Amino acid sequence: MADEKNRAACFQLPQFLTTFTLSKINKNNNDMENRSLVTIAEHSKEKILYMLEMAKQFEERPNRHLLDGKVVATLFFEPSTRTRLSFETAANRLGARVIGFSDPKATSSSKGETLKDTIKMVSNYADIIVMRHYLEGAARYASEVTDVPIVNAGDGANQHPSQTMLDLYSIYKTQGTLENLNIFLVGDLKYGRTVHSLLMAMRHFNPTFHFIAPDELKMPEEYKIYCREHGIRYEEHTDFSEETIAEADILYMTRVQRERFTDLMEYERVKNVYILRKKMLEHTRPNLRILHPLPRVNEIAYDVDESPKAYYFQQAQNGLYAREAILCDVLGITLDEVIMDH
Repeated sequence: MADEKNRAACFQLPQFLTTFTLSKINKNNNDMENRSLVTIAEHSKEKILYMLEMAKQFEERPNRHLLDGKVVATLFFEPSTRTRLSFETAANRLGARVIGFSDPKATSSSKGETLKDTIKMVSNYADIIVMRHYLEGAARYASEVTDVPIVNAGDGANQHPSQTMLDLYSIYKTQGTLENLNIFLVGDLKYGRTVHSLLMAMRHFNPTFHFIAPDELKMPEEYKIYCREHGIRYEEHTDFSEETIAEADILYMTRVQRERFTDLMEYERVKNVYILRKKMLEHTRPNLRILHPLPRVNEIAYDVDESPKAYYFQQAQNGLYAREAILCDVLGITLDEVIMDH
């Protein structure tokens, strides 16, 4: 408990992020024509820390009227529970109205309407569009066919920037820093868009990554090239054991995603290859925290839930504050305005 308090005390905006810097970021934000959030790779270190401070403000007081009169459209062409509900909750807690759908079969896309036409049509009704789509690149395309800002809520196996913001916030809260951490990514690293986005976001903070995956699901070569180009250290493992994870600060578990496989025999072969059990945590670091974007299937045994190192349910709660920050930022509301709001 004392460790948690110490880490919480450390969780504050770094000194170099001065009022001048914040004002500059605010100004740059307001000068942007298209404020879409398509990929976290476009965010600077200062912008990431700025967003985390905004999330902290919303955790202190989630209910506000900053988005009174705004309409948020949530277009989910792929199933979602946490992402959709947390975005809709964030919008409601900020005073916005929510429209949209969670089942594309109930929309004109089932009649053959193109994504472009759907986006342009919804743009007539909403101030911002939060979209999840099964095609990689769909969010980028949507942002190019409308002036209404698009927030990428996951596009295929590509990116999931809002999940990354809540992951960063969770890491920051539990570790007191984002710098110099050992981050172990476990499971589906081939199709897991959350690990792809997290890897890109952490490039600013000198991490050491450990990629733990079977050969069929290992980290794609393009992301390993990204690591080498940005000086990110990484090691690859196929073994998942107590010894392998002993030096982890963050253990990021992922689900093997059945929906991404065209060969179900291959899915059956790898689906239960790595299972985290409570006994494996006995000799891990005291500061270790276990994250998971959820939903889980079999990759985290239920006895792990009792461990103080399990943080995935709190991580999901942090999604509300991170997504409140994203909605406000994309709609041009600055950190200064959030701080001054009473």
